[in-house]
Amino acid sequence: MFETIKLCPPDAVFGLTEEFKIDCKPDKVNLSVGVYKDEHGRTPVMRAVHAAERRMLAEHQGHVYLPIDGSPGFNQRVAELILGSEHSVILEKRFATAQTPGGTASLRIAGEFLKRQCGVTKIWISNPTWSNHLQIYRSAGLELKQYDYLDSHGTGIDFERIYRGVENANSGDAILVHTVCHNPTGVDLSREQWDELLRLISKKKLYPIFDFAYQGFGSGLDSDAAPIRRFTESEDFTGEAIVCNSFSKNFNLYGERVGGITATAKTAKTAAAMLSQIKLIIRTMYSNPPKHGGAIVERVLSDDALTKDWKTELDGLRARIQLLRERFVEMMTDQLPQADFSHIAKQRGMFSYSGISAEHVDRLKREYGIYLLRSGRVNIAGLNHNNLDYVCNAIASIMR
Repeated sequence: MFETIKLCPPDAVFGLTEEFKIDCKPDKVNLSVGVYKDEHGRTPVMRAVHAAERRMLAEHQGHVYLPIDGSPGFNQRVAELILGSEHSVILEKRFATAQTPGGTASLRIAGEFLKRQCGVTKIWISNPTWSNHLQIYRSAGLELKQYDYLDSHGTGIDFERIYRGVENANSGDAILVHTVCHNPTGVDLSREQWDELLRLISKKKLYPIFDFAYQGFGSGLDSDAAPIRRFTESEDFTGEAIVCNSFSKNFNLYGERVGGITATAKTAKTAAAMLSQIKLIIRTMYSNPPKHGGAIVERVLSDDALTKDWKTELDGLRARIQLLRERFVEMMTDQLPQADFSHIAKQRGMFSYSGISAEHVDRLKREYGIYLLRSGRVNIAGLNHNNLDYVCNAIASIMR
């Protein structure tokens, strides 16, 4: 009966990872998968996470189910991390937060919620975007519309194109925006551009979904959340939004799948109604979230000393990535003075649209065992002092 099923092509990122594993080149480098690596090429367990897990093991509380929307303590800490503990939405309880298996699940729940409860049929997404965004919202039954994001060089912002694209949206459409560290480009809006875009979203009565997977990797935890906080508190904007966040990156909890969905409303009564509908969607998707990863985040964010240590280490991760960006630009300038890689130092987060062509990407993989996406997207956090020379020399060699 299953003979008619066709083989699905591999995922672009995970397919490259499988190729990388079987590549026998001794100096191979994987710059495709979006995982933070330290100077030794390992994804570290953060100090606060390790401390929290030790305490949790000593106090083992069993493996009972969580509520449908997850741990209440986790949800409160997440909302406060995103909005700030003194934000009016928090103080007036005008939010609904649910724990989810990673940011991916929260994005899907947001699509389902807007479709079922608000009659949304279309969602506007930047071009380019994280490739899974497109599959997530197709699966949710929404029509995809895209607005151009980059300039003609493909390495910087073109805000006029963004604005013109969003102007084509109709009242009642949804729009997905990358809050910080745009994936895959690393190109972010300025504060002034954000305010202009948020005013347009409000004017056109669009439903915004803030994809917030990289809080802390741009400028800092609070500054990275600034567009969300302004939108949900300022009288200049509608204030009603959905935020989908992840702790894969800023806690290095990739395999634990920890995320959340937070919706903001005009009243506490509306927020409670929204949570009830979000819980109904969760119940029919995966019933309730996994426990361990969320418990780690809750423990860290509920302990002042652990929170301080986590923030310090996260600041260090962000600073190291910026240093790698700057060092990469310096080395490529020395190797190829006729080429301009300065945009890489201006971009933010783990990813960068390098400007390397698909043809050169193919040669990097074939000749040097250096793996990146054919779009030229580089995971800057995959670089270190051991492989940076090798990568820069290889890029210079094929581009000469």
